[in-house]
Amino acid sequence: MRGTRDRAAAVQPSRPDAPRYRHAVVTGGAGFVGSHLCAELLDRGTEVTCVDDLCTAHPDHVRALTGRPGCTLLRADVTEPFSVAQPVDLVLHFASPASPADYLRLPLHTLETGSLGTRNALALAREHGARFILASTSEVYGDPLEHPQSERYWGNVNPVGPRSVYDEAKRFAEALTVAEAEVHGTDAGIVRLFNTYGPRMRGHDGRAVPTFIRQALAGEPLTVTGDGRQTRSLTYVADTVAGVLAMAGSELRGPVNIGNPDEITMLDLARLVIRLTGSSSGVRLIDRPTDDPMVRCPDITLARGKLQWEPRVTAPDGLARTIAWFRARERGD
Repeated sequence: MRGTRDRAAAVQPSRPDAPRYRHAVVTGGAGFVGSHLCAELLDRGTEVTCVDDLCTAHPDHVRALTGRPGCTLLRADVTEPFSVAQPVDLVLHFASPASPADYLRLPLHTLETGSLGTRNALALAREHGARFILASTSEVYGDPLEHPQSERYWGNVNPVGPRSVYDEAKRFAEALTVAEAEVHGTDAGIVRLFNTYGPRMRGHDGRAVPTFIRQALAGEPLTVTGDGRQTRSLTYVADTVAGVLAMAGSELRGPVNIGNPDEITMLDLARLVIRLTGSSSGVRLIDRPTDDPMVRCPDITLARGKLQWEPRVTAPDGLARTIAWFRARERGD
């Protein structure tokens, strides 16, 4: 197994904060965040193997990636063992249904991807002596009783609620990653991603930002759950990608929160989307989903101190970029 020294030798930084790997494998690479990760790695000169079963991926993401030099699509279900012939320096495990619409539709697959899929991705990293990064989630904190949430907080999760298939899959994946590192010495790290948004989201995936934008552009009422006072912390996808790759280039095991410490209520988010789109839509309150967290905000002290990372894109700027992308898709640009 190659150790940290050999991995570092494979890194050819083009700038101090941008380690350049020869070959990275991204599971779930045709998904929302995964496709942005693949694109950024390709921009940095890294060859990328995108592993995806395409069960939730948009065909446009696949075409955009496979049309680029240096990118290979391996269509595979990570719950089954898979292999890559050429040497691998980095494995980013992002495979999982992540939106409520997907994990509620695919509950067993979500659990299997977090368990069997993580085991198989770890096995690939161990085989190649590669750095491994698990994409975990703020959902491991559940409906938190600590605010903001630091990595030391153990969470408040309903293990049998409708969201549990995603929450517990990620919690198990974290435990498996730590055990793998302890038993086999795998160079592994864990990032806990908070709500990420940006271009390439699907308008019907059940998450607030694309739902609000789709409704505002269509002139429909924006459906805000509960009384709208629940908060989220929104991270633009370019910031999330930068945080993940900063973690990849470090020797930290984590977990490390990657998110935006600026909170916004769902009602204020809806009003901001209406203003940025220039829509005449109003707001309609609907019932809150079961186990919907009241607050969600990361403590990013660790990421700031150890990774020199923090989000740079403001909510108005990131939302404006995302709205522009949705509008371009409507026009067929």
